[in-house]
Amino acid sequence: MEKIRLSKLMSEQGLCSRREADRYIELGWVFVDGVRISELGTKIYPTQKITLNKAAQVQQTGLVTILLNKPVGYVSGQPEPGYQPAVVLIKPENQFISKQPAKRYQPAHLKNLAPAGRLDIDSQGLLVLTQDGRIAKQLIGENSSIEKEYLVRVDGGLPPAKLALLNHGLSLDGQALKPAQVSWQNQNQLRFILHEGKKRQIRRMCELVNLKVTGLKRVRIGKVRLGNLPEGQWRYLEDGEKF
Repeated sequence: MEKIRLSKLMSEQGLCSRREADRYIELGWVFVDGVRISELGTKIYPTQKITLNKAAQVQQTGLVTILLNKPVGYVSGQPEPGYQPAVVLIKPENQFISKQPAKRYQPAHLKNLAPAGRLDIDSQGLLVLTQDGRIAKQLIGENSSIEKEYLVRVDGGLPPAKLALLNHGLSLDGQALKPAQVSWQNQNQLRFILHEGKKRQIRRMCELVNLKVTGLKRVRIGKVRLGNLPEGQWRYLEDGEKF
């Protein structure tokens, strides 16, 4: 059996992200079979037991995940010339509070807050930003199969054979797409459920069947729905909410 880098194993086991793992190791917060490990690059056997001390557990408990109803015109991640990143909307006056008591905004919640998945500049709806590497891995890790649901307004005709192609049979970038669930929501709006997230995937899929997308809104990621969250506002992922 071959040894594997400790931080890689920690990420694969869902304990934290690889970056967080390296930091925890440096701080002496990681134990393998009860022995403290503090040297970066340490390799262990996959069968060995990894545990985190209470300091790491407390820190993880304090990590926040934010749900934003992103408007059109904001980019998900790094700013682009002339456009702002969606994270600029995470400020106290934009917090949506539907019930009391509610977790209150703190400036520290912006530290290391990063989008877990893309929503392009021309699209709106549910965007997840998180400090928690475990959630990021769950949503955008290479083995993630979390469903993402979209409502898509389109122009153009769509015969049954092409609707079938949207569900399964298209390729992008030379790679076959995973089966999707695509159906008519009303006469000019489709409902897409995807299990992957290639760049501008829905728009490119529609182009392949001669449809033009005129509006795109993400309404669900896994078990978490956009619900009544107003456009441009955000809320914390609540205790007990799971993707």
